Amino acid sequence: MAGHFLNAMKKPQSFLHAAKRFSIHLWDKAVYKRNMQMVNGLALIAKLVQAADEKGVRIEVNTAVKELIENENGRIIGAYLETRQGLVRVSAAKGVILATGGYPANVERRKNFPRNPSGEEHWTLTPPEADGAGLALAESAGGYLDDSGRSPAAWCPVSLVKFKDGSEGVFPHISDHAKPGIIGVLKNGKRFVNEANGYYDYVAGMLKAVPEGEKVESWLIGDKRAVRSYMFGYAKLRPIPLRIYTDYLRCITQADTLDQLAEKCGIDPVGLMTTVAEFNQLAKAGKDPDFGRGDTPFNRSGGDGSTGFPNLSLAPLGKGPYYAVKV
Repeated sequence: MAGHFLNAMKKPQSFLHAAKRFSIHLWDKAVYKRNMQMVNGLALIAKLVQAADEKGVRIEVNTAVKELIENENGRIIGAYLETRQGLVRVSAAKGVILATGGYPANVERRKNFPRNPSGEEHWTLTPPEADGAGLALAESAGGYLDDSGRSPAAWCPVSLVKFKDGSEGVFPHISDHAKPGIIGVLKNGKRFVNEANGYYDYVAGMLKAVPEGEKVESWLIGDKRAVRSYMFGYAKLRPIPLRIYTDYLRCITQADTLDQLAEKCGIDPVGLMTTVAEFNQLAKAGKDPDFGRGDTPFNRSGGDGSTGFPNLSLAPLGKGPYYAVKV
């Protein structure tokens, strides 16, 4: 389905598919004030709500759990809920299940994330409600946080969007880093990861490659063709001009040459130009011996076969202007 949107301006059938979906979206927004297409997480939640309704489960909204109730034997037998009508006690015959998500919106708890001493170094895609309240309730009943897992987070490269009203948003880079003609580089101008692997792998590579004491960040860099052909962060596909995204343009750096782009971003210009020159030669040959980009079916599934180069994941960075976004 995403392929139709990527090829909307190239194939008639893709244009018709994208136009149909977009028309349905506009109708839903006009009639229901929201998107009514149930996909991904929204579809999962909708199905869970339907199943709960069929089983006679009562759902209370705008209701916070204030405290778990423990009997003299240390068994949890209920909870106190804060409702619009005041404090309500509920009893549990078999136990209480806490299903409140994680704690990525809790700055204090985020301090145990790698390379995050103040808790503010990483940005989160989650809503403010993911504050670890359920974790605190579990700890109040004698529970503890097991931090022995491989990672404390589902990492994703994100960029900051600054809106006209002064507010900020966070945009997830799910797939643009895998597109041919787009590479990821560090402050030294060098690549550090197979960009066509998953978004978790991209950030894991950043955490490993950025020297201790330096900010964990990188730049996605693309040429004019790539940025016009694919999503580049918050900027959507052609034919919508990039200038339409005035909010996001505050976060995208543009320059006619690579050395100018590097200077604007604070990237080592010699390192970046050397990297791009070497990468372009490899991309033309269809091989990435440094990181193996394009060697797996997963890599190639995120690529584009219309570029004319032998590897779906690889295309040289061609003519400028060039664009960069910090993630």
